[in-house]
Amino acid sequence: MSILKIKKFIAFSLFSFLMPATALGGDLLLKSFGHSSFLVKGDGQTILLNPYDNVDCASHLSKPWNVKFDFILASSRLADEGYNPNNKLMFVDPGSYQFNEIILNGIAVPHDRFEGRRFGMATIWVWEQSNLKIVHMGGSAGQLDLNDKILLSNPDILFISIGGGDKSYNGQEAAEIVKVLNPKIVIPVHFLSDKENNPTCEFSNADDFLENMSDFNVQYVGNRFSINPNKIEKDIIYIFK
Repeated sequence: MSILKIKKFIAFSLFSFLMPATALGGDLLLKSFGHSSFLVKGDGQTILLNPYDNVDCASHLSKPWNVKFDFILASSRLADEGYNPNNKLMFVDPGSYQFNEIILNGIAVPHDRFEGRRFGMATIWVWEQSNLKIVHMGGSAGQLDLNDKILLSNPDILFISIGGGDKSYNGQEAAEIVKVLNPKIVIPVHFLSDKENNPTCEFSNADDFLENMSDFNVQYVGNRFSINPNKIEKDIIYIFK
């Protein structure tokens, strides 16, 4: 096993060991800003995922800056998922970190289908909040190796890109990853809704992904939703606006 893989296992062993046995509890609150950006609130902490500038597929969206948050989790420093003009606290590089009671672990994966040669590496984030294991794969398009699959397996909530293009999984690729990781809840990102018209964006809609996920129930939830960790549903896809 390489030194890098050993470090990964050590980091995630510490992640499991150090995680507090009890948490503040309560629902996990989610607010979608579109693209792959969400506000995730629970356990007294508020996390902003993948804030964007108005470029490319996010060119028609409102910037998610008029909100309060404790820190940012970003897939990369690209302008459509790691936009941080006010220099707020942002975790973007792979590694293990702690903010108050939340332990964050980031795994490097290729951001494209060319082993990162075009768009570099992206960071997959995994953490626990409101007693829920959360995995955010909003900036991924490359293959996961066996160790990554083990470390990311069985999350309660999985955010995953589905729209295709140069730096996002397409629907079939995303469905295959979901089946391997076995999440309870799937939240697709990086796709165009049927009402959106953005000719500069290469994303598809969610149809291809949903056709490959026939074993899951689909629920459309608007742009805000709360999840009760004591009543979490299984095999469900939440589609946010």
